[in-house]
Amino acid sequence: MSDTIETDVVIVGAGPVGLFAVFELGLLDLRAHVIDILDRPGGQCAELYPEKPIYDIPGLPEVTGQDLTNNLLKQIAPFDPQFHFSTMVTALERLEDGRFRVETDADEVFITKVIVIAAGGGSFQPKRPPVPEIELYEGTSVHYAVRKIEAFRGHDVVIVGGGDSALDWTLNLEPVAKSVTLVHRRPEFRAAPDSVNKMWALEKEGRVKFRMGQVGSLEGADGQLSKVILKGAEGEEVLEAGRLLPFFGLTMKLGPIADWGLNLDQNLIAVDTEKFETSEPGIFAIGDINTYPGKLKLILSGFHEAALMSQAAKRIVAPGERIIFQYTTSSTSLQKKLKAA
Repeated sequence: MSDTIETDVVIVGAGPVGLFAVFELGLLDLRAHVIDILDRPGGQCAELYPEKPIYDIPGLPEVTGQDLTNNLLKQIAPFDPQFHFSTMVTALERLEDGRFRVETDADEVFITKVIVIAAGGGSFQPKRPPVPEIELYEGTSVHYAVRKIEAFRGHDVVIVGGGDSALDWTLNLEPVAKSVTLVHRRPEFRAAPDSVNKMWALEKEGRVKFRMGQVGSLEGADGQLSKVILKGAEGEEVLEAGRLLPFFGLTMKLGPIADWGLNLDQNLIAVDTEKFETSEPGIFAIGDINTYPGKLKLILSGFHEAALMSQAAKRIVAPGERIIFQYTTSSTSLQKKLKAA
């Protein structure tokens, strides 16, 4: 059975612009659910350069992608946004009453009056590793994200990759899996040093295994994996495996958004500059996903777009309600919402 969730706004994309949209919408008493294909907030900032400095955020001379994400999460906490990670929108339709019905691959259904696309250059989708016939096992025993830890309990799990996702899930699945083997082509990693140190400590204790090499082929039947065959400098090695988690990076694609009937310009969504609404009333696009004359692909531009979008979204969600523009510095009602009064 699908879960049906009613909300004012569905935001597609949990990058910095999508997160700030939660703040602007919250100031206007609009509730938001946020959907992202990644397994954590932050989008490109947190996934591709979490420790790389950003220098053009107003008021922050230097901030890393992860720190910016953390600050935005703290800023929007008073509005209690609901996140749906490792999830992709698969279907969209407009209902007779003007609202939208949104379906996801996590078997969730949202009923909403407003949709905000804040998906950066498109949805991040995992890269499929060059392993013959891997698609036969996808969705059953080969997964590109962890939705439910319980699905890995008691299984021999092989994790492939050298970034944060690979190291994080090595640590998180070790307590529940029958065994965890981390595979990487070299003993150096791109992940946070603390995670790497913890992994090596577990490896020394015999609680996880590390193998240097690459996945050459898979064995199994009826979508159920049984063995992973590694290719290394010393030849082949066969690993018992009931679950495979390959983290080979991400690629950006417009994905199902391309089928929503929006005006597209070279895989970008055309919007007006008054509300940042698309050609479909009630659907907005903010951040790097949109295009308009003079567009600059900057995070600060996306923040500006989120503010104007929110004013228009309020008029759709609460038609006829008078909107009084207020400043957080002087409005006691806004300060109470922000728990600052």
